[in-house]
Amino acid sequence: MREVDKTTFAAAHRDGAVVVDVREPFEYAAGHVPGAALMPLRQLPARAAELPRGVPVYVVCASGNRSLSAANFLAASGIDARSVAGGTGAWQRAGRPVVRGTRAAA
Repeated sequence: MREVDKTTFAAAHRDGAVVVDVREPFEYAAGHVPGAALMPLRQLPARAAELPRGVPVYVVCASGNRSLSAANFLAASGIDARSVAGGTGAWQRAGRPVVRGTRAAA
């Protein structure tokens, strides 16, 4: 399965997981998971080579829909990608911190 729950993701994040946010820049700027790199879904095919191989890559969006599509695409490209169920919304509802601003990685 290409999807993980927020608890599994939180543990991976705490351990320094690679996190990619596939939302649009304005969504990212409004609040993103600390350390997440911005890579909008439309740019993913051209930028997938930037992602590491051999380690899990956690993909997040607003609710989990775009990230699941992105994780499936990345998996087909040989990347161990996992979509975060519930996305940034679930992360925030769980009381987890977000970073605001437009930096590509926080």
